[in-house]
Amino acid sequence: MLFSRKGKLKKEFDEKLVSSIKLTKDDLHNAKVFEELMDDYNLDIIAERKRAESIHYYLYKEARIRRVLIK
Repeated sequence: MLFSRKGKLKKEFDEKLVSSIKLTKDDLHNAKVFEELMDDYNLDIIAERKRAESIHYYLYKEARIRRVLIK
């Protein structure tokens, strides 16, 4: 009885993971654009890009471990 829910939970959390990856991809893209448009050397913007990059790559790595297909 307990093991029958495993597949349903896996699908649900895989969908959440894919949606999180898509959101962080947009955040990473925006951070890269802001950094390119920056005239002055601003550590806050660089830190924001690195933070977004690390979150995105961590989620992507987790999806590879779980063998989730990103469509």
